[in-house]
Amino acid sequence: MRQQQRRKRPLTFQRFLKKVQGFLDVRHHSRLLETTFYVYRTDTNAVLARNVNGFDAAKDKANQLRKQLGLKWDQVKFKAQRTTPSTTSSRGTGAGSGRIEYAPRFNRSKGRYFRGYTDADGNYHDID
Repeated sequence: MRQQQRRKRPLTFQRFLKKVQGFLDVRHHSRLLETTFYVYRTDTNAVLARNVNGFDAAKDKANQLRKQLGLKWDQVKFKAQRTTPSTTSSRGTGAGSGRIEYAPRFNRSKGRYFRGYTDADGNYHDID
């Protein structure tokens, strides 16, 4: 007798979406665990806590601060801290001073962040 070959069911669009959704949920969840948050008041925009690691820790910290300060639920929120590429590099610019400053804004036409340096007289020179 012939062995019956195991037939694979064709991948429907809905099954494909479920697989992709499951993959994205795992990636998104792991990224939230690594993210650093800050807690703030919505009415005054005052930062109540910084550098809270992880989503659950930020949620707990916001709840603790809300109870401690006697605030309502909508007065305390938390957000992920932004990481800006505003670092400086010690690469030489030829005739320039030596420290290249990278702006937090992205220059789409060049495909990189805006760059420039400040000379000894305090004048800013744009590299791009």
